[in-house]
Amino acid sequence: MPLDRRAFLGTSAATGAAVALTGTTSGTATAHGRGHGGHRAHRYSFAVLGTTDLHGNVFNWDYFTDREFDDKAHNDVGLAKISTLVSQVRAARGRHNTLLIDAGDTIQGTQLSYYYAKVDPITARRGPVHPMAQAMNAIGYDAAALGNHEFNYGIPVLRKFEEQCDFPLLGANALDARTLRPAFAPYSMHRLCTPHGRDVKVAVLGLTNPGIAIWDKQNVQGKMVFPGLEEQAAKWVPRLRSMGADVVVVSAHSGSSGTSSYGDQLPYVENAAALVAEQVPGIDAILVGHAHTEIPEYRVRNEATGRDVVLSEPLKWGQRLTVFDFDLVWEKGRWVVERTAAQVLNSNEVAEDPRITGLLGDEHRKVVAYVNQVIGTSTQAMSSAEGPVKDVPIIDLINHVQAQTVQEALAGTEWAALAVLSQASCFSRTAAIPAGEVTIRDAAGLYPFENTLEARLVTGAQLLDYLEYSARYFVQTAPDAVVDPSRLTNAGNIPDYNYDAVSGVTYEVDIAQPVGSRISALAFEGRPVDPAAQFVLAVNNYRASGGGAFPHVPQARQLWANSDEIRNTIIGWVKARGTVDPAEFASVGWRLTRAGAPVFP
Repeated sequence: MPLDRRAFLGTSAATGAAVALTGTTSGTATAHGRGHGGHRAHRYSFAVLGTTDLHGNVFNWDYFTDREFDDKAHNDVGLAKISTLVSQVRAARGRHNTLLIDAGDTIQGTQLSYYYAKVDPITARRGPVHPMAQAMNAIGYDAAALGNHEFNYGIPVLRKFEEQCDFPLLGANALDARTLRPAFAPYSMHRLCTPHGRDVKVAVLGLTNPGIAIWDKQNVQGKMVFPGLEEQAAKWVPRLRSMGADVVVVSAHSGSSGTSSYGDQLPYVENAAALVAEQVPGIDAILVGHAHTEIPEYRVRNEATGRDVVLSEPLKWGQRLTVFDFDLVWEKGRWVVERTAAQVLNSNEVAEDPRITGLLGDEHRKVVAYVNQVIGTSTQAMSSAEGPVKDVPIIDLINHVQAQTVQEALAGTEWAALAVLSQASCFSRTAAIPAGEVTIRDAAGLYPFENTLEARLVTGAQLLDYLEYSARYFVQTAPDAVVDPSRLTNAGNIPDYNYDAVSGVTYEVDIAQPVGSRISALAFEGRPVDPAAQFVLAVNNYRASGGGAFPHVPQARQLWANSDEIRNTIIGWVKARGTVDPAEFASVGWRLTRAGAPVFP
């Protein structure tokens, strides 16, 4: 039965109804062994295939380097590769003995996805069909959970993408802020027909990340709320079982670590997949997303039933495909899961599916031409390779553009006389600006996220707290220890994007000291920073909304905010000036030390 998405969207927010999908399939089954009464037991096997965190990757292509994607592990990316793996599994298992699902973060992350959200937007009158929708429709996805990055471009873009998909976008914990009813389909139900005349009903429950309320506050505040995964799973799984689901699979855009990057700002856990498996009975498997890690198979014992729940997280960007295998047996008038197992398949072992690359070849070429537009020149090459451990010009460029933009915006206001500081992170250790011609892809590579710029009012004391919190990122290293730059960062698995360098002041970070006592010599214009002094901090909306759980800034007074991406602000700055000269903005504002001695003399 095809899904009437328009009809569903007209009723779901009001009624909380969910999508029902019926598959007409021919099952793979065996009849062996003896059941009750001496009858031979009927068995049936099927597979659920899964991807997650595709982040706009269709082709095995890096739009920032303008060449085929490659990394140290020689992974490949993209739905064109996934399509080949899916076809192989379907050929081996039988097309109708498989389901294909995704765990979210689909429409943001590459210049391909950006182009069709902002440059040639799918929301325009007679606009294009999103490349991710085209590819996923052609491959034959059955359902996909919402990821937090689905909300980066605003709800209208997400709704248009949803309309263009031939499969439901699921989010049982994405609720209408006014009615507290599901704003998207909570689940989908799929019927697999077996040779025994007894269909298998497979429910897919979609759960997204509560952090959306922080990370995309400007897009969702007052419109949607995102309660915890555990409570919503506990609400929906019994309903799915009562509706006759023989197998329940959760597609969760939530890691398995049980931790949260936003601290205590929300009462809900960010990475809650394992907690859902442990606390909510009735789940057979969970496709895990969000954490960008590879987990072929992870078993969690449910505390109520004592049964194992199988979790699997395929690596991001289409680098891996998860395959859940389910073996069922007919017992006491119903299908019972006898065995569940999971594995991941590597997309670098197959070729791209020419059906997918052919389908989207025109879109790919348009985006390649767009990102290679020349917007200016640079007097010298700049690289982010050492950005996590040194104050480098390429990060200074981001801070310079942000600070200058805020200064111009506050001109003529009561805040115009205050000094403007700026924060920036090393989002990519491979970002580079070449000497000579600078293209859109060069500038865009500095800022791969869709963050926008704000101005917040902070004090000197708050600034010190902020810098101390940021300095947690460094591994404590004794003054006499050998320094290995590759091992100095990411303490406690803190990602690069949660370490901020602040420009406009000077300071030292003593990595020999414990967390909370590392910042010294904090000065403004050569003088120690007065704890009571006021500054304007140019800050991205992710951080301003509480992303990374940095202190003070989320509660600080907002003086100004921009709706355009910082990436575009940088591109516009380069276009306006024509020439990028590090002599205009590069300086060493911070450095790593140990007992007063610089780590890198």
